[in-house]
Amino acid sequence: MKFNCGITGHAGVLGSELIKKNNTIKFIRFYGDIANKKHVKDWLVKRNINIIFHLAAIVPTKIVKKEPKKANKVNYLGTKILIDELIKLKKIKWFFFSSTSHVYKFSQKKINEKSKLKPSSLYGLTKLKAEKYIQKKLKKAKIPFCIGRIFSFTHKKQTSDFVIPGIIKKAKSNKKIVYFENTNHYRDFLSTSDICKAINILFKKKANGIYNIGSGKKILISHIIKLIFKKYKKIYRINEKNKSTWLVADINKIKKFKWKPKNNILSIINELT
Repeated sequence: MKFNCGITGHAGVLGSELIKKNNTIKFIRFYGDIANKKHVKDWLVKRNINIIFHLAAIVPTKIVKKEPKKANKVNYLGTKILIDELIKLKKIKWFFFSSTSHVYKFSQKKINEKSKLKPSSLYGLTKLKAEKYIQKKLKKAKIPFCIGRIFSFTHKKQTSDFVIPGIIKKAKSNKKIVYFENTNHYRDFLSTSDICKAINILFKKKANGIYNIGSGKKILISHIIKLIFKKYKKIYRINEKNKSTWLVADINKIKKFKWKPKNNILSIINELT
């Protein structure tokens, strides 16, 4: 069977990297408004789409907080329209949704796919709403789907609204001493190339259900600051006022497909600096 692989969010960091690093799939890009029913329907029908990689989203949490209506329109309503239209087609063989670790409740142990859900941000809430709609509708329609809950990642194309690019921007500033707060949080960072490999494997296996995509290793934000500022030979101070939070992935489920991340935090930082 010929796969006509459609992709939304092709211009984003993850979408552009997935296309760039994939020689085996010829992606059919979606151009238009994901929350416009006609745009979505025309793309699905005219391009005869039967596989979908749905990556379109408003990120990161800072931007979502500034533009909540736009974020809900793209992250949830856009997904809802896409699901409704693809069900009508009765041609879709597999659907991939790019979700986030932000749907989970903070936990001081590794988070698996069955861990408690409690979004700590509006971004996480929009993604969880989309997840629930996907599961409800596609299970009923008997369309195979995979939800990839992606943990923190970074890339040179990201703006300073993201964690690591934001730290690098401060390290490059002319300030003699840079002050930080809200840094005693454990997160799980991986590279975009590792994420793309994970998505490719999930596609090849036609994986069904929910999969964490993370490094499985915890890193303290204050330690990332230390590594970056050491590299730039700059001085910083931390004024910590907040409680520590953890978002670290248990990746045992996806590792069964012989996938594991190759890049560590040092190699990730080196790519950006």
